[in-house]
Amino acid sequence: MSVERAADRVSLTESDGSRSYPAGSGVSGLHVELDAVMAKAGAENFPVALRLLPREPRRHLEAIYGYARLVDDLGDEFPGDRSAALDWVDSELDALFSGSPRHPVFRRLAPMVEGFSVPRRPFDQLLAANRLDQHKTRYETRQELLDYCALSANPVGHLVLAVFESSTPERLAASDAVCSGLQILEHLQDVAEDADVGRVYLPVEDMARFGCSVEDLSAPEAGTALRELVAYESGFARELVEEGIPLVRSLTGYARLAISGFVAGGLAGLDAIEKAGFEVLGGTRQAGRSGLLRRFIPVYLGRHGRENRARASS
Repeated sequence: MSVERAADRVSLTESDGSRSYPAGSGVSGLHVELDAVMAKAGAENFPVALRLLPREPRRHLEAIYGYARLVDDLGDEFPGDRSAALDWVDSELDALFSGSPRHPVFRRLAPMVEGFSVPRRPFDQLLAANRLDQHKTRYETRQELLDYCALSANPVGHLVLAVFESSTPERLAASDAVCSGLQILEHLQDVAEDADVGRVYLPVEDMARFGCSVEDLSAPEAGTALRELVAYESGFARELVEEGIPLVRSLTGYARLAISGFVAGGLAGLDAIEKAGFEVLGGTRQAGRSGLLRRFIPVYLGRHGRENRARASS
């Protein structure tokens, strides 16, 4: 961290101990406070930590989410110097991996990091994705977008498998596909929101293929070209998420329960977009609990298959 970045932080002492917060114009504790960060878990496409899970793995999954959400919020919403805010995250990771975590989000990670010998790399990758967001706003090809997903989403799957001590090369590869599919789903749901801040995660080559312009992303409702493009990207995301089916079948116990939630959440979210006719500008399309449950049961029981997918419209 540079001297300038190090100087662009302010130390505040609060009831839970001394913490360093990034300074900047309009800084608000809501960007770093634990309760505010965790409050967003209910808006995700997948259950962050199923209540059916025992307390310990549930707390580990919540801790993983808390870190990912914190980094995203600082990279997307922090009103001051976002690069400095992300540097602050880097310093908190230093403290975590030196055995002296300071901020509550990082203190919650400590038992998992220590108990499962979790390496720092997945945390650094999630941080790198948000650094990339500060200057990169377009992705030319699908592969370039997948390379971004390898930083922004796939590390979460690696951490989840570590919690359940279920990491194998085959499972990690399947998990990467699921996480990338979930990331693309989120991009599709947030097309208008991302366009408003100058970010477009739809590959340039795909937009050209369907005759879709950046201006189309800010229209009151999706036109034909955008709907066709969203249908195309949704199909690809579905293929990725469905690679999680053999992953689920390879797992047992609580690991199978948790991973089923991620896979079912992705499929249900894609169902919701399809049911809406691939119209993604009139609001975020999410499946709700009924759609998630309809997907969860066959995924968990191993009855889901490409050839007999249950559509949300059925």
